Amino acid sequence: MSKKYETIIGLEIHVQLKTKSKMFCACSNNQGAEPNSNICPICLGHPGTLPVANKQAIDWTIMTGLSLGCKIGTSKKDSEEVIAKFDRKNYFYPDLPKGYQISQLETPFCKGGELEIKVEDDIRKIELERIHLEEDAGKLMHSGVSESSIDYNRGGVPLMEIVTKPCFKSSLEAKIFLQELRRLLRYLDVSDADMEKGQMRCDANISLREQGDKKLNPKTEIKNMNSFKAVAEALDFEIKRQEELWNEGNPPSIESTRGWVDAKRETTEMRTKEGVADYRYFPEPDLPCFEFSKNYIAELKEDLPELPNQKQKRFTKEFKLSDKEIKVLTSNIKISEFFENSLSEAREWYTSREEKYDMPDEEYYKLAKLLSSWFSSKLLALLNESGQSITNCKVTPENFAELISLLYTNKIGSKVAQDVLKIMFEKGSDPSQVVEEQGLSQVSNVNELDSIVDKVISENEKPVADFKAGNKNAIQVLIGKVMADTKGKADPAVAAKILREKLSK
Repeated sequence: MSKKYETIIGLEIHVQLKTKSKMFCACSNNQGAEPNSNICPICLGHPGTLPVANKQAIDWTIMTGLSLGCKIGTSKKDSEEVIAKFDRKNYFYPDLPKGYQISQLETPFCKGGELEIKVEDDIRKIELERIHLEEDAGKLMHSGVSESSIDYNRGGVPLMEIVTKPCFKSSLEAKIFLQELRRLLRYLDVSDADMEKGQMRCDANISLREQGDKKLNPKTEIKNMNSFKAVAEALDFEIKRQEELWNEGNPPSIESTRGWVDAKRETTEMRTKEGVADYRYFPEPDLPCFEFSKNYIAELKEDLPELPNQKQKRFTKEFKLSDKEIKVLTSNIKISEFFENSLSEAREWYTSREEKYDMPDEEYYKLAKLLSSWFSSKLLALLNESGQSITNCKVTPENFAELISLLYTNKIGSKVAQDVLKIMFEKGSDPSQVVEEQGLSQVSNVNELDSIVDKVISENEKPVADFKAGNKNAIQVLIGKVMADTKGKADPAVAAKILREKLSK
């Protein structure tokens, strides 16, 4: 009988910060430019050059740490200030022109911290070890079996490394953590954190141990994962591989590094894993120690927006929406702002036009539900199809709110609302103006619908017979015919009432 094993996973996440310039020089942080066009003697490590630290990158790293509950820097004895410093990490590789990387070891900008995640119905707090700041390396480009070139545009880009404690129990937990972390980074607007573009990269350290054991065994580091799916698949593969080794009585005895081969869906051995001593760290001699007053840290903390987890809990309480709906609405700070602004406008639009002082709570929740549904399934779908973002969308929160209010108060039907939204999306039009110009107001007058209903009844014998025979669902077919004849302008509730009255005679 196979023994039962416990999986131990820790993550190292590298995040490119979207500053205008690189970490230690004035070169543009634009990796979409022509290869090797954004380089200078400083980021290429020419003799005699001196680095100057990017203040924006440091502030964003501290703000990220504050949002995760980290302790900032190392406290000075008998002082109101904290300190941090850079170190040299020495290694030789073609994409590292200096032969060393400016990074942090002993006194990073952030220590500790945690991020709360929800795994199915379980709430977990994932502990962090540290967050430090360093510079990225260049990018190797392989054009053949024996030919490679290097683009140094990426070399020197600010790279924030977030290191977790070895506290993940499964690949699912690791995947959810990465998704929540990306959401946070995008809320803070410090990185676009697109894994496929290399803006957020993850190395996973994994080991197994027999259940009940407390010691940590030699870990295997997995590299080259460029999506959440790849991280989960690589970890699942490695868990299975290591389980087989344990069952054979040959568990990993040394720390090693393996690469994830996406095409084969497997990890392959790369090298034994380096230790801290291999990098010969020492304090960076060309950069001073950084000192931060507690007032300065407090000012950075005040600049933090409402964080995703906080917003998620507030949306649940205020709008009574489902977890799935709230997940979409809080996926991006611009999306959540658009939703909240639209809902506020819709509430005001409704009360002013219905001549009511305010909406009862239950009606407000219904309005929020309707607006959320249309925003997620209709407007976001149009944005995704066109490749646009919510920030450059021609539909404003005010106009979207007006459209939803027209729908909510039965001034227009669902089919018409979809047509109006497409016009708004293309032209930035006012919904009321579109409805008026194209004569799309909902028909709810009994006299106007009466003759149309008579026509539908006379032309659709089978559903009429089915309804009279007791199949009450057959009326939906007839309502659909009325909607088609009126090009979606009929009020379905009024149409249904007239149909039932006529068919009951």
